[in-house]
Amino acid sequence: MKRIFDFSLALIASAILLLPILIVALMVRMTSRGPVLYWSDRVGRENRIFRMPKFRSMLVNTPAVATHLLADANSFLTPIGSMLRKSSLDELPQLWSILSGDMSFVGPRPALFNQDDLIELRTERGVHHLRPGLTGWAQVNGRDELPIPVKVNFDAEYMQKQSFAFDLKILVLTFLKVVRRDGVSH
Repeated sequence: MKRIFDFSLALIASAILLLPILIVALMVRMTSRGPVLYWSDRVGRENRIFRMPKFRSMLVNTPAVATHLLADANSFLTPIGSMLRKSSLDELPQLWSILSGDMSFVGPRPALFNQDDLIELRTERGVHHLRPGLTGWAQVNGRDELPIPVKVNFDAEYMQKQSFAFDLKILVLTFLKVVRRDGVSH
């Protein structure tokens, strides 16, 4: 049921958002050199690596680490990178990952391939059995600001409480967070 909902909603969202997606792609292309999309190696369900697309908000040679680990993350942003991140427009290409089945709308955010501490804790708690999400319970409770153990606690809580109603609640809370730009990493 969840997969059918994810696929249907992603298909509808892709059609509705086609023009904004094309506009953002054009803006990325016109404001910095390099590809429009950044394909990030992420850890998916059962700790399987998959490639997750995002609109490129960072310069081409930025190290592949979590943003908070960069000494001066702002120095790696493209001219429109901050706007893309604050508005979460950089996440739009992840509709492809939902359509392809690598991601869901709601679930734990997929870890970077090199976030060993996060991957290990999620595996210990059984969270690795879940399909990662565009948003999740941890994101609406702190997003980028949460320490990893706290994030994993929220992921495990989501695993215990998951239901269609809980997913809808998380989607509404995510929409409110994006509109308010709460907890966004610059």
